[in-house]
Amino acid sequence: MLLHLNAGAGEGNAPNVPLMKPLTVLGIETSCDETAAAVLRLDEDGRPNVISDIVLGQAAHHAPYKGVVPEIAARAHVEGLDGAIAAAMADAKLGFTDLDGVAATAGPGLIGGVMVGLLAGKAIALAHDKPLIGVNHLEGHALSPRLAPGGATFPYLLLLVSGGHCQFIAVMDVGVYRRYGSTMDDALGEAFDKLAKLLDLGFPGGPLVEKIAQNGDSKRFRLPRPLLGREGCDFSFAGLKTACAREAERLGPGITDQDKADLCASFQAAVLDIVADRTRNAMRMFDPVWGAKGRLVAAGGVAANQAIRSRLEALGEERGYDFVAPPLRWCTDNAAMIALAGAERLRLGFSDDLSFPARPRWPLDEEAARLRPSHVAGRKGAKA
Repeated sequence: MLLHLNAGAGEGNAPNVPLMKPLTVLGIETSCDETAAAVLRLDEDGRPNVISDIVLGQAAHHAPYKGVVPEIAARAHVEGLDGAIAAAMADAKLGFTDLDGVAATAGPGLIGGVMVGLLAGKAIALAHDKPLIGVNHLEGHALSPRLAPGGATFPYLLLLVSGGHCQFIAVMDVGVYRRYGSTMDDALGEAFDKLAKLLDLGFPGGPLVEKIAQNGDSKRFRLPRPLLGREGCDFSFAGLKTACAREAERLGPGITDQDKADLCASFQAAVLDIVADRTRNAMRMFDPVWGAKGRLVAAGGVAANQAIRSRLEALGEERGYDFVAPPLRWCTDNAAMIALAGAERLRLGFSDDLSFPARPRWPLDEEAARLRPSHVAGRKGAKA
């Protein structure tokens, strides 16, 4: 069954005739620990052009706690968002009257941050009489590969991997999605971050684990590969994370830098095997959609991991799939993907009123989430 994600989950306003003129949209993203604003123009032929792109990271705010603290994140959004929006508009050399719409992440995410960005979007839309588009953060990631040079055309098989999400989705068109599998416990990005915290590598952890793994022996530690070889394309990383914790505990306070590198390398090798196995199964499910040739797309923060990208690209060649991923800057949370999702929805005639709510949880495919409530997007915050 195909699942249609309408603007506002059915609450949006849809004229009969889609808009076909070029559209310029301001995007706002505040769902976790990046304060971001971007201006994007969607050309007549549907090609996106990112005119400006501002991202204010919060790593320094959260580093002492080795993880994202929701209250600190929300406060940082309050302090930085006005400046980020002003910078994005200045870089684009546009005024608010030049916009065709304002798109803001409305969920899922850390609710305090989501509210900051959505309220800012509502204020701009109200003050300048512009359409508001409340964007599902996951849809932003799902459409982000269309920002890549040449873009990804529909349909494609998406592996969405980040700190809060881990799932396979058939992306059939804007707002039309089918979920094939998701994590049964932890998201992959969370597993990377937890290993980094366990080994006291610093924050954010994922890139540090990847870097340190390059100097490690990937065969030193025998780590489990949960669900490897089983049917379906769900994930489970809790057991792998626990196994890493046990190895670190066994090494004790005398753990060396080389021990850490070897454990990171062994962890990443296990991850690559799991991802490849699950992706093969997802491709088999997607094959009837495409037939002989398809597109495999990766998005989300973990999609910036070069080892994972390389394995997915090789797997695509093996199976006759083209592999597409967003440029690295648009893998992690950003406002360009939110502006794109907003522009795509506005072109289809969707907009939202000012009562549109902020949502801590908002599955991309709500029907699948209802049927399989035990399969969550991950435990990180409320971004499930």
